[in-house]
Amino acid sequence: MNPTLALARELIARPSVTPDDAGCQDLIVERLRPLGFEFEFLRLNGVTNLWARRGKAAPLVCFAGHTDVVPTGPLERWSSDPFVPTERDGKLYGRGAADMKTSIAAFVTAVEAFVAAHPDHRGSIALLITSDEEGVATDGTVKVVETLKARGETIDFCIVGEPTSGERLGDMIKNGRRGSLSGTLRVHGVQGHIAYPHLARNPIHEALPALTELAAIEWCKGNEDFPPTSFQISNIHAGTGANNVIPGTLEVLFNFRFSTECTAEGLKRRVHEVLDRHGLRYELEWALSGNPFLTPRATLVNAVSEAIREVTGLTPEISTSGGTSDGRFIAAVCPQVIEFGPVNQSIHKIDEHVAIADIEPLHRIYLRTLEKLIG
Repeated sequence: MNPTLALARELIARPSVTPDDAGCQDLIVERLRPLGFEFEFLRLNGVTNLWARRGKAAPLVCFAGHTDVVPTGPLERWSSDPFVPTERDGKLYGRGAADMKTSIAAFVTAVEAFVAAHPDHRGSIALLITSDEEGVATDGTVKVVETLKARGETIDFCIVGEPTSGERLGDMIKNGRRGSLSGTLRVHGVQGHIAYPHLARNPIHEALPALTELAAIEWCKGNEDFPPTSFQISNIHAGTGANNVIPGTLEVLFNFRFSTECTAEGLKRRVHEVLDRHGLRYELEWALSGNPFLTPRATLVNAVSEAIREVTGLTPEISTSGGTSDGRFIAAVCPQVIEFGPVNQSIHKIDEHVAIADIEPLHRIYLRTLEKLIG
């Protein structure tokens, strides 16, 4: 069996629903130990993080990823057990097959092949693996990065194995991501009988003009790398469940996906200005999931793009689309971070899968990238 496929199957067979690693990182250590890697585990609140490094010199090339997977959903809707890796119709099925245990398997086998061919390679190789990417992401990669930063350790190039390909393996690389800023707004009124509105104060009616204004604002126009900043309301809740009661409180959940043309502090300030101008009595809690980051189209982007062309014949699109990833944390200690991995059409779905024909090419792309950077 192809070594990358075999390792992907072993990883999928471990039910590592976030934040449980379920022994995946021990398997990675077992494979890398004979290559001369040194290992550090950082375990926090049920999360397992691994920092593995071979070599001391620069440049340091890091592969980053996560062993945790999202819950399976209804088991009866799966065509086969999500934690029994199953091959059929040219696909490997199982939870985490695309997001992102196949990428991790390809990391490991690419490193094994590279070290066998270049035992005295220049620079260093590292793997940063967490079991807290699919969850709240507070005890995972961000904590490893904080540890590296505290001791002055930096990364020169980082490849995050997120499933970035859209239709075909290699058709897209992510060289950055938008920032994500969420807000929980509570507008306070006075509860009362719906037939006596003069004795109450309806927070829904009072908030609607402000919310309409917020939805209409052009927060920024974006730039050549990022689309315009987006403000989206995801949930509105008020009321007691009765149709004859004016509610006392309205709760609104919203999110900004913002480009490098905006800052989190600037967005917060503008929101407060609108709410204050409308005279609302409110509380607003903010949660910053990550700032935007952007990797220039330089050494790393060029190396991965060339590797993709050599292996697949495709010229990848360079994009910052999509949601957030752990790249937002790694960018604090690494000037060049990209994301590249399998086709993402089945991620988080029932019957998640990866094309078996894509597994060996993915391994070769990671291997060719290592050869270009430190071979």
